Amino acid sequence: MHDASVGWIAAIIIGGLAGWAAKTFMKSNTGLIVNIILGIVGASLASFLFSLFGVTFAGGFGYLISGFIGACILIWLGRLIRS
Repeated sequence: MHDASVGWIAAIIIGGLAGWAAKTFMKSNTGLIVNIILGIVGASLASFLFSLFGVTFAGGFGYLISGFIGACILIWLGRLIRS
């Protein structure tokens, strides 16, 4: 979300796709709103974590990849906390 080329509407759409992909990959049971939140927050989280290693993602596709990775991390953390 730090990339100015991805607007709010695109962030919601791409975040929803990233959240849905992470939900499917992680075999989680979440709804549409949670998928969008996971994708958007996950993209921010993954962008921050990757920036610590000097890796950056740009544009919509980069936002989708970082959202997917971040959402998977968030789902994993949620499962870890609930266990």
